[in-house]
Amino acid sequence: MDLAGLITFLIIGALAGWLAGLLMKGRGFGLLGNIVVGVVGAFIGGFVFGLIGIVTTSILGTIVSATVGAAILLFLVGVLKRA
Repeated sequence: MDLAGLITFLIIGALAGWLAGLLMKGRGFGLLGNIVVGVVGAFIGGFVFGLIGIVTTSILGTIVSATVGAAILLFLVGVLKRA
């Protein structure tokens, strides 16, 4: 991955983490937290979308997939915290 690809990946991760934070708890996690949540969410979203046969090819699709994955991650963390 070149530097431009890495920067794009981090920006998408930050955006996805921020969006998932807004959806799941009403606020983000700060820049670093958003990046971590978004990057992990991108892997989860890619896996889940792959299971149901959805392929994302655009940046918007990638953001949606990463946001859905990040929301799933935040949901699971919330469930585990309550247990």
